[in-house]
Amino acid sequence: MPDFIAVRANRNLPVILQFVRPCNPDKLESYSPHFTQTVVECSSPRSKFMLKRLFVHYIAEEARPMLRLAMPLVCAELGWMTMGIVDTMMVGRQTDSAVAIGAVSLGGILYIAVAIFGTGLMLGLDTLVSHAYGAGDLEECHRVLVNGIYLSFGISPLLMGIVWTFGPLIRSLGVQNAILEQAVPYVHALNWSTLPLLLYFVFRRYLQGMDQAKPVMFALISANLVNLLGNWALVYGHLGFRAMGTVGSGWSTCVARIYMAGVLLAYCAYYDRRYKTGLRDTRRLPDFFRIWRLVQLGLPAATQFGMEVGVFAVATSMIAKLGAIPLASHQIALNTVSLTYMVPLGISAAAAVRVGQAIGRGDPHAASRAGWTAMFLATGFMGMMTILFLAAPQYITRIYTPDPAVVAAAGTLLFVGGFFQLFDGMQTVATGALRGAGDTRTPMTCHLIFYWLVGLPLGAYLCFHLGWGAPGLWIGLSVALILIGCALLYFWRREERSFATQKVPLAATTLRVPY
Repeated sequence: MPDFIAVRANRNLPVILQFVRPCNPDKLESYSPHFTQTVVECSSPRSKFMLKRLFVHYIAEEARPMLRLAMPLVCAELGWMTMGIVDTMMVGRQTDSAVAIGAVSLGGILYIAVAIFGTGLMLGLDTLVSHAYGAGDLEECHRVLVNGIYLSFGISPLLMGIVWTFGPLIRSLGVQNAILEQAVPYVHALNWSTLPLLLYFVFRRYLQGMDQAKPVMFALISANLVNLLGNWALVYGHLGFRAMGTVGSGWSTCVARIYMAGVLLAYCAYYDRRYKTGLRDTRRLPDFFRIWRLVQLGLPAATQFGMEVGVFAVATSMIAKLGAIPLASHQIALNTVSLTYMVPLGISAAAAVRVGQAIGRGDPHAASRAGWTAMFLATGFMGMMTILFLAAPQYITRIYTPDPAVVAAAGTLLFVGGFFQLFDGMQTVATGALRGAGDTRTPMTCHLIFYWLVGLPLGAYLCFHLGWGAPGLWIGLSVALILIGCALLYFWRREERSFATQKVPLAATTLRVPY
């Protein structure tokens, strides 16, 4: 009778696959039925081959549902980033492209540094909706949505008030007057999109927490067409509109965000009417306990995103003092690395949902597997982007502008950005997986320490004290991202290991393979 390879649990090795010694099938009954991970130990060539098969099965089993959810979200994130790229490209075709791109860069990053705090508060919906949906409680999903809407209405005036004070702030930065004249009106135009932006994020988190990601993808892809048409009409004066220049791009983005929120609101109503989910019958009065719970979960995430975007806003303000060409090159490089970042960000959102749903239905093994599968997918993609950025940075920057000075400067920054791509994907997915498990404080702490206490001071020293310019700031931020990626990988590993301590019966897996 041939021997068998037994697959059994090992709480001390929740992810690593090893092979157990060949065992008699009669002894399989002695293994615990509580399978927290797939673990085997052996050293023969045949067993090593089985290790590869087992690993492929381990990843593939989760990869299919993960990709079904992640792909629309990745497309949505790419669509979100494409809106900024469209703005940059459209204003970059004006007479003085460096000034126009610099104004969009400075105004956009300062606005989003405030707005991202509001959108980050909505990340609490990821945890609450996915947990409720995993537990089969649709009524709780609806209640979280309603109170998320109340929260967005409550914080929008506060955020808009902060943005209105940016005029004097931008003027105090010592930026060139030509850039100031375009950046301030651009920020004011964007400010009117704050409430639609927050509502869009509320509807989005609600829908993706219930595995409805395709409407999110449709809203953002079609919004790019709205934004492109709006830029063409308002920046250059078509369809009966006067040419507004750079500020027209801000108004176009505002209209596109109103459109996005409207599309998702319409789909929520349609989905409820078709499938009778009970959304119409949900209590519409505010529930301050749920609002407070959203704030408790969302505030650390909002702070983390605020610190992450804020550090790039400060870096942008520093680079703005170096002149129009360094600022324009910074915007181009930042747009490009942000575009690649959208892929792991979409996978991260899917990881938060999949991990949260698994925990909601009491399946820690599936939660662990979802997190590592997302990590595998994201780091694989970002590894390829690392090779691309290191091999051909200037070919990418020529897409944005024909100005040779800007192309050369942006190519240098993009080359530096290639070194942190892998770690950026790592930290993004780990953040999403931890959020799905209900931990939003750890990523916040890591970003605070490594961005603000290590990366930014180091970058400022290299930029101004050693005279390295914009590449010096980028090197400092690269070091910070590498440290954040390593730290969050460790903390996710620790969180995932704690799943093994939960006494949840899971199906045993035994492969009958001749040894």
